[in-house]
Formats: sequence, structure tokens, C-alpha cells
Amino acid sequence: MTIFTHILVTTVGVKVLHLQGAEIPLAYAFGVAIDIDHVIKLPYYLKAVGLKEKQMGYYWRSSLQEPVGFFWIIPLCFFLGTYVPALFYFMHLCLDYSVRFEKMPFYPYSKWVARGWLINVPDKTKEICVFATALCLLIAAFVRG
Repeated sequence: MTIFTHILVTTVGVKVLHLQGAEIPLAYAFGVAIDIDHVIKLPYYLKAVGLKEKQMGYYWRSSLQEPVGFFWIIPLCFFLGTYVPALFYFMHLCLDYSVRFEKMPFYPYSKWVARGWLINVPDKTKEICVFATALCLLIAAFVRG
């Protein structure tokens, strides 16, 4: 999913859960900013693949983008005394796993590749549906107060 959908879904979660204080930046950190690994790996991707080519098989996600990240997020939740990082990381993963690009759920410990779910539905259709649903939920949450 795109950054805009991640931001919108995270905003809905913040509003619906009535998060306050330090939990709001935690929600955005684990719901959106976890994608910082793309920025970090971008130079390596461009060096290996180039600007115009799309190469299948180049894995440019990190373990921050995979369920294996829960190995450090769950202890962090206990340390911080809040469920927010795990919940918003889970939401982020659900969005990422709904699109068809390659994922390695146990990366870097295993090279097993998954494609996510609903692979027969075009990614653009899924993106539009999730974005529209999240937008409606956000509008409803603001109307209710």
C-alpha cells in the first residue's frame, strides 16, 4: 500500500482508539514511519537495479517490514507499557501483505517467499477500497466527535 493509505489508516486508528499523549507518535512510528527502511535501502536498490528497470527477485525490504519484527516490538511494548506499537505494526503489515509484491515473513532468517493474500485482486483495486473505507471511517469518527 502507499504511504497515503498507511497515514490514513493510522489516523483512523488513532482517532477510533482515542489515543493521547505519547501513544500518538508511537502509532505513527509503527504505522507509517516503519517504512524508513525503504529510504535506507533505496541506494542499494538503485545500484543493483537502476532507476528505470524493475527487477524481480531484488529484495529491498528489511526485517522491519516482516512479521519477524515482532521479536523486538513485543518486548518494546512490555518495556513501554503500551500495546500501541504492536497493534499499529500489525496494521502496517496487514496493509503490506495485501498487495502482491514479494514478502519474506522470516527475513533474514529464511528466504521463504510469500505473495500475501487476495493475489487475484489487482493491487490498485485493493488500494482504492482500503483508502475509501478508511476515509469514510475517519469522516464518521470526526462527525461523532
